[in-house]
Amino acid sequence: MQKIVPNIWFDGNAEEGAEFYASVLPKTTGSVIARYPTDGLLDFQKPLAGKPLTAAVDIDGYRIILINAGDEFTPNESISFMLNFDPSVDPDARGTIDRVWDGLADGGQVVKELGEYPFSPRYGWVRDRFGVTWQLILTNPDGDPRPFVMPSLLFCGDAQNQAKPFIRQYTSLFDDSRIGMVVDYTTAAGPVRADSVMFGDFTLAGQWFTAMDSLDEKDFTFSCGVSLQVNCADQAEIDRLWDAISAVPDAERCGWCADRFGMSWQIVPADLGAHMTGPDSYAALMGMKKIVIADL
Repeated sequence: MQKIVPNIWFDGNAEEGAEFYASVLPKTTGSVIARYPTDGLLDFQKPLAGKPLTAAVDIDGYRIILINAGDEFTPNESISFMLNFDPSVDPDARGTIDRVWDGLADGGQVVKELGEYPFSPRYGWVRDRFGVTWQLILTNPDGDPRPFVMPSLLFCGDAQNQAKPFIRQYTSLFDDSRIGMVVDYTTAAGPVRADSVMFGDFTLAGQWFTAMDSLDEKDFTFSCGVSLQVNCADQAEIDRLWDAISAVPDAERCGWCADRFGMSWQIVPADLGAHMTGPDSYAALMGMKKIVIADL
């Protein structure tokens, strides 16, 4: 099972989003995996009774969860998804990147035009019709291999210049973690310091992520629009990670918390569904901060 699963907040159209990504991204499927119960809901959730709760998008074996909820949160560029198109894996990688770009850009908005850049012969950054941002890059097949999907963290706003402390903290917190390449800015400019991260990559629990400090001032930062769900083996792991990560008491609710960088996490048992079969399980979960498995 994938240890860390990105969750994206959708405004009542998660099922539509899953179908869209399955039609646009290569080797991708989308499906509803859970529905809201018909009773035990909070007042603001009652209109969603029986409707999809979450949908799964599986991209070449990498899972992203779409949360079907309201308009409380929206994704932004602080967490985007980098897609690596490798000519050694796909002989028509350039053609594939162009087709995927056209699909994601349809009804969306370009952040950085698809074209040639010093770091790649083909790269672009796009916000799709649902507000989710994607970075598409034609990789160097002679370089170190990277997976097709990598969450990309942009440290900006209140989290500006915090990429390096984040990488250090989390690679020490998860097993099977390491720091890959980290390239610093050489001079201070705008909001960045000379030792801020221009680009870095690292693994957490064997999964690749990228991180950078924003070169420009931004009016947004991390939020519940995109959260990182950690599937824990048992209560002991939930307790350990919750104590290490949660830093904002007001953000603690039903397994959700926020760290000192403002990033949103969900610390949950890997077999959460198996604990949600009782008639009062959903109501019990809604009343919790940290999840206590025995109380579900």
